[in-house]
Amino acid sequence: MPRLDDVVAPDGTRIRWWDNGCADDAGLPVVISNGLGASPAAWPFLGGDGRPVRGTPRAVTWHHRGLGGSERPADPSRIRISDHVDDMFAVMDAAGIERAVVVGWSVGVAVAFEAARRAPQRVAALLVLGGVAGGGFRGGPAWTPEVLSRGVARASAWSLRVVGPPVAGLISLLPRGLDASGVAAWAPGPLQTLAEVAREFSHHDWTWFSRMVLAVGEEPPIPVDEIRVPVTVVAGEFDTMAPIEDMVALADHVRGARLVRLPGTHFLPLQFPEVLQAELEALRAR
Repeated sequence: MPRLDDVVAPDGTRIRWWDNGCADDAGLPVVISNGLGASPAAWPFLGGDGRPVRGTPRAVTWHHRGLGGSERPADPSRIRISDHVDDMFAVMDAAGIERAVVVGWSVGVAVAFEAARRAPQRVAALLVLGGVAGGGFRGGPAWTPEVLSRGVARASAWSLRVVGPPVAGLISLLPRGLDASGVAAWAPGPLQTLAEVAREFSHHDWTWFSRMVLAVGEEPPIPVDEIRVPVTVVAGEFDTMAPIEDMVALADHVRGARLVRLPGTHFLPLQFPEVLQAELEALRAR
């Protein structure tokens, strides 16, 4: 059965982590390097909905610092990519996982690549989507000049402090029947998942969340040409947070990477779970 536990990171920060509770005999385990502030519920095919099916690989993930039950670091500047990698390895150690396939989404893509660069013996393969390997962030259509797009992205990240709370209030009005845990689970599965993810996301401290987004947005590029493990890059054709051009360029710079283009947005785990499941299984087989 899925469970939550705590582990202490190297800098003393208490990190809340999640285990889907599946047996270890289903091949390589999976570590989800999630999008910032996202919950396990975004990954129903890995048991994130609390109902793993037979054959689901063991999967673990964690809540980022100061979010979802994890502690804020004593030093508030310890929210860089390297700190998140420390948290990931602490979770793997606590779970007894020596080596795993890492799934990276959004900000979690940079964390996944840095983990593979820092400790290649612990990362068997990478499935990455909706994010690049550091180097700042962009916002707006692909044709937007880079200087302008980066400025828009930074302004958007800062504005979360203002727009986040009222949006969270609207999300809290969603009927409970939409949740997978609702008494009247009348809604289709994908809609249940979306409602559950949105409700959990609405509980964040938006000022802290904004600060974390800005911190990772200032990270320098990670040298992905050093990566020697199998990599699959999944790109959304209509993703304005990780434009398709950036994802194609990422795949081009990783030796032997497989590129998969989907007619989706930044939220591919919610839009194409079956495709991602198939790509993950193919990658684990590699």
